[in-house]
Formats: sequence, structure tokens, C-alpha cells
Amino acid sequence: MREWQSLSHVRWYCSYHVVLTPKYRKRAILGSLRKSMGGILRKLCEQEGVELAAGRALSDHLHPCLSIRPKYSVANTIGFLKGKSAI
Repeated sequence: MREWQSLSHVRWYCSYHVVLTPKYRKRAILGSLRKSMGGILRKLCEQEGVELAAGRALSDHLHPCLSIRPKYSVANTIGFLKGKSAI
């Protein structure tokens, strides 16, 4: 389990379990895409300053567990991850 993070004036522990699904919950995450999805999400999380604590890819959805700083909104972070991973 992750530890508390701290900045100069605050301590925080913000961990979110998110479920990402393709449109109409199509079984689109198969084969090589499923294997490469972890690397893609790790790279994007590193770029955004988010920690990808754990994750699981199924055939019709993803279960990442993200640690997002309180400075960033969850909605904007998820929008960034979904938008950039689709490209």
C-alpha cells in the first residue's frame, strides 16, 4: 500500500480506482493492444505526474489505480489519459 505524500505545507493520500471502458463496451482490448496498454498508460501517467499504482486490462475495460496529486482534478487527468491513449 502506498504511503502518504507530502509537500511543504500539506500531507495527502489521494488514490482513485478508475474503470475505463470503450464505447458501447466493445471487446476491443485484445491481443497485442492489451499487452501494450500498460506501457502506454505508464508513459502517459509519468508525463502527467500521476502514479499508476496498479492496473488490470480485461477484454472490454481497464482497471487502473491512480494516485493523483490534489493540485490536479481527477476529471482532467482521466480526460488526458483517455484522449492521449486513444491516439
